[in-house]
Amino acid sequence: MVRWAEKNELPGLIAIELAADGLFEQVGIVFPPGTTQIEEVDDPGAVLVEGEPPVGFALVGWVDGNLHLEQLAVRPDNMRQGAGGRLMAAVIDHAAAAGAPAVTLTTFRDVPWNAPWYERHGFSVMGEAEWGPELRALVRHERDLGIEVAPRVVMHRAP
Repeated sequence: MVRWAEKNELPGLIAIELAADGLFEQVGIVFPPGTTQIEEVDDPGAVLVEGEPPVGFALVGWVDGNLHLEQLAVRPDNMRQGAGGRLMAAVIDHAAAAGAPAVTLTTFRDVPWNAPWYERHGFSVMGEAEWGPELRALVRHERDLGIEVAPRVVMHRAP
């Protein structure tokens, strides 16, 4: 069951993000040190969770008038059981309900559970000419943080 997070659940989501990030080591991707994205969240109204207690989460925000998926993470031992798909469907439903023209995200192009997974959920690569100023700044910020340790793409889909 997907629902909005409770404030007291936010600290527990850090372990989910760290565990999910650890999977990238299998494909040679090691993230730079620093805080996780969920550690920087104060508003549980930006976080959808799956499960009780949560086994996964989707962190969303607004970029150039579109709903932007900042992070989707599922505990590795709960992967391949539909939690990510249910979270993705809830993000898309939320975008539609909020009147967003699109859902956007940035992800690794060649990691099987990244761009190819999002493509199966209706996303397509968004060319740089289509990026708005906030999305352009977000991509530049990711690069400055050192996240682009493998080829990344911007993707979008209509809700």
